[in-house]
Amino acid sequence: MSDTTQLIFDFNLNSEISNWQTVDDVVMGGRSEGHFKINKEGFGEFYGRVSLENNGGFSSLRHRFSSLEVKAFKAIVLRVKGDGKKYQFRVKDKLSSSHSFIASFQTNGEWQTIKIILSEMYPAFRGRALSIGTFASESIEEIAFLIGNKKAENFRLEIDKIGLQH
Repeated sequence: MSDTTQLIFDFNLNSEISNWQTVDDVVMGGRSEGHFKINKEGFGEFYGRVSLENNGGFSSLRHRFSSLEVKAFKAIVLRVKGDGKKYQFRVKDKLSSSHSFIASFQTNGEWQTIKIILSEMYPAFRGRALSIGTFASESIEEIAFLIGNKKAENFRLEIDKIGLQH
């Protein structure tokens, strides 16, 4: 992440994670269960089980913060180690917005650096794409990871760093 000029979050053994929150499909009656912790290596670890029971099917992890200016940046860069499954990375330009801007990425079981071009992130609300244009805001107030691959599955995503890149 050497080209990253601004870190959003850099996990370590002493990271304060009280403002990271899991949100599962239980908000709509589902039975998925996501958890978040700092693991023994000092990485953020988002893990759990997605269930399709009761029309469920997703688990997410979100981090809210004061408005962060992103207009000078082209991309968000993630350093993650997944379990071979597909995940979404999401941003909100305003906490009050009902929609998020989304990019999907595939993990491979190894440490990966994933580059997400901000202007290519598409808007969606409750799983439906919206026709309001791709991300073009000057700031963000929330980032999130989501798994929802339309199947019941266990998941595990380790997160090292999240940053902004020119």
